[in-house]
Amino acid sequence: MKKASIVSIGNELLSGQIVDTNAAYLSERLLSIGIPVVSFYTVGDDLDSIVRALHLASEDGDIIVISGGLGATDDDVTRQALAKFLGGELQLQSELLEKIQGAFVCRGRSMSERDKIQAYMPEGAKALENKLGIAPGIKAGYRGKLFFILPGVPAEMKEMFEEQVLPPILSSTEDSGGQAIVVRKLRCFGAGESAIADLVGDVMKRGRNPLINCTAEHGVITLHIVAAAKDKSTAEQMAEKDEKMLRKYLGELVYGVGEQTLAEVVGEELARQKKTIAVAESCTGGALSKLITDVAGASRYFTYGWVTYSDKAKTSELGVSKDLIEKYGAVSEQAAKAMAEGARKRAKADFAVGITGIAGPSGGNEQKPVGLVYISVSADNYTEIKRFIFPGNRQLIQFRAALTGLNMLRLRL
Repeated sequence: MKKASIVSIGNELLSGQIVDTNAAYLSERLLSIGIPVVSFYTVGDDLDSIVRALHLASEDGDIIVISGGLGATDDDVTRQALAKFLGGELQLQSELLEKIQGAFVCRGRSMSERDKIQAYMPEGAKALENKLGIAPGIKAGYRGKLFFILPGVPAEMKEMFEEQVLPPILSSTEDSGGQAIVVRKLRCFGAGESAIADLVGDVMKRGRNPLINCTAEHGVITLHIVAAAKDKSTAEQMAEKDEKMLRKYLGELVYGVGEQTLAEVVGEELARQKKTIAVAESCTGGALSKLITDVAGASRYFTYGWVTYSDKAKTSELGVSKDLIEKYGAVSEQAAKAMAEGARKRAKADFAVGITGIAGPSGGNEQKPVGLVYISVSADNYTEIKRFIFPGNRQLIQFRAALTGLNMLRLRL
């Protein structure tokens, strides 16, 4: 199985001024075609540092994808570093220069002498067209390894990767022995990585085929099933067998496949059952409503959403009694229950979710710490309330609480 290494270049990445979203995107896309990323390197705009990173990356992977440093300023030295790494010189490509000049004309800009550097390629390298910007990318082969240099601008990088990098990578995979790769994803919610690893047992051991990888983000656990075989049909069968096995082990923890979100799955089920939903939020501040309405077609099932942040709002908008709040507090299972039931009745919805809690960083105490959240799901014949304590900062607590509310509704549906 081929492996990849990613090199991200730019002083702004090291200083923290920009978050490296390019590396995350590239890693995800490469894994989706069965090529795991085994290393990341982040270096500044320094020629010798880049050359050293290229040596390290080429020792790790068969495919090296580099982003950043292809512009025309003095600190853009990635192409020079690649030339030094390959042991050659930069060469001006006349046809490429004409294309770059044409791109400036189309944008109504004048091309400076400095911009000509973008028309230089290392000996033996090929230019990759930049349809969204000026600086072309670079493709080169060296000692059986493939090198791709892409712009640091995310939109330009993604377009170039999808259109001009993926095809030769897939071709090289086929040429290396006809190995077919099939990747499936199972999306899970309701248990952590270690708990899921315990449930599935030895199937996540390294060196196994299919290989099962695990990633986590905001409580969503994604299991990647990577099956390799001589032909696609066999790989599909292997992946399908493992998917069935994982579903048996994990049961209701599995909520979807591929890139499905909890909100999409819940929305599809609400629409299928022709049911409606209303929400009443306090500590999440509208996060649950946003997750639901981020899905196209949410108007089929989403009716009302209240952000009742104050006690007064809970009383006036949802009918939560003052006596209940005085006795149990606004952060209590009784308040969450009353919020959900009040929202359902006032919206005349089939279901309602009520959320109240302490998102922090202040406001907590020994009895009711920061991260304490009560979530309630109400329907005609029942109301369910659960207590949670979520770790993390304010934003993480809010987002995790919103996702958990969706998951409770999913399980009820």
